[in-house]
Amino acid sequence: MTRVLIVDDDDLIRAGLRAVLTATGDLEVVGEAADGDEVVPQAVNLRPDVVLMDVRMPRIDGLQATRLLLDRFDDPPRVLVLTTFENDEYVYEALAAGASGFLLKRARPERIAEAVRLVARGDSLLFPAAVRRLAAAHRRPAGGRLPGPRLTEREAEVLALMAEGLSNAEIAGRLVLGVETVKSHVGSVLGKLGVRDRTQAVVTAYRSGFIQP
Repeated sequence: MTRVLIVDDDDLIRAGLRAVLTATGDLEVVGEAADGDEVVPQAVNLRPDVVLMDVRMPRIDGLQATRLLLDRFDDPPRVLVLTTFENDEYVYEALAAGASGFLLKRARPERIAEAVRLVARGDSLLFPAAVRRLAAAHRRPAGGRLPGPRLTEREAEVLALMAEGLSNAEIAGRLVLGVETVKSHVGSVLGKLGVRDRTQAVVTAYRSGFIQP
């Protein structure tokens, strides 16, 4: 079972999300919070695998709550940001702060459940076009250097395709490589960049100017 903490200041949205996730059989809602200031205490007590985090809340917003959560734990839960608009400025900042992906509140129930599963596995959950638009507002000069050890040419190719939203299988097809080889390259990219998932690798690539939106 994947343990989920729902954070949203709207009672109806929390109830709807709980109903959607509970109906799956493999996702367990272990708690709810109505504001970002409740996130860390709840996470300490409940140890969720994934936090569904609203962006806009009255006291502490999802951006700050994400930062607090990632600062508190050596191995923090994955954060899946909930937003009404995919071009919300807060979304990009939350991703930059360490969130593993974002999800539109109007998404269909099966999409919400699958998004939680993807994030729990450490897979990417990005809308490439939306992320490119958001990254454009934070444009850095082209050719910027990534943090950490230098990527090989192949690793750089893999990172660029990750930024397009391609899966390992799709990257393998594009580069005519085996899927296991691609997995190895992805792991190496994450290790060199010092990030824990594909989403953070892509955001780092945009923020550095290594990839241009």
